[in-house]
Formats: sequence, C-alpha cells, structure tokens
Amino acid sequence: MRIALDTNVIVSALATRGLCADLFQAVLAEHELVVGETVLAELRSVLHRKLRLPDATVDALDAFLRRQAVIVAAEATRSPDSATGADAAVLAEAAGGSAEVLVTGDQGLLNMPDAQVRVVSPRQLWDVLRRAR
Repeated sequence: MRIALDTNVIVSALATRGLCADLFQAVLAEHELVVGETVLAELRSVLHRKLRLPDATVDALDAFLRRQAVIVAAEATRSPDSATGADAAVLAEAAGGSAEVLVTGDQGLLNMPDAQVRVVSPRQLWDVLRRAR
C-alpha cells in the first residue's frame, strides 16, 4: 500500500515511542512511503523550532526520508476546493504520489469532505494494517 504521512505523524514517530513510531516502522518495512515537499519543509521547521535538533541531525533525517520515500511536489496536482494553505499542498502531494491513504492527526484534514485521498488517523491505519495480517 502507498501511504502518505503528515508532518505531525512523522514528528511523533521520531520524537516519542508509541503508536506513530510503530506505524512509521511498519510503513517503512511493509509499504511504500509517500512524503511531499510541503511535509518535508514543515518537518525541518518543527525539528529545528520545537525539538531544537541540530542542523546535522535534521539534514540526516531529511536525507533518510528522501532515500526511503517517494517524494512529491504539490505543483503536480490539484487539491480539493475546501482545502487551503498547507492542507491543500499536503493533500495534493499525497494524491500526486498515488497514496491510497494520508495519515494525519490534523482534524481539518480528517474532516475534509472532498479529499481526493482517503484521510485516516494513525489509530485507524494501525487497525487496518493489523487486521490485514
């Protein structure tokens, strides 16, 4: 399955143990990760600003994701009319990368009625992946 992860899911996976970390590992090991340039830019900002990680660590994480994922630019696709700003770009990138699902904790994305990609929470995807085993 092609799975797009939003910034908040990746940050949680990198910063804490738990569901998002387990989900991130499962996606890397068993699926195809899709990450957009918007998510990568947001991720760099959050890792610097909130987690105060050094430049070398942020660069290494960015390089790792670029090696492991299908990287997509937002310009390639159109987002739903109800999406704005970063949400629109994240949705467009997920669709442009042919992701089957976008995983996020963002309520705006989770409640978007016209998203061109199925949007689920980390728990929802975890439950789907575990049932498929």
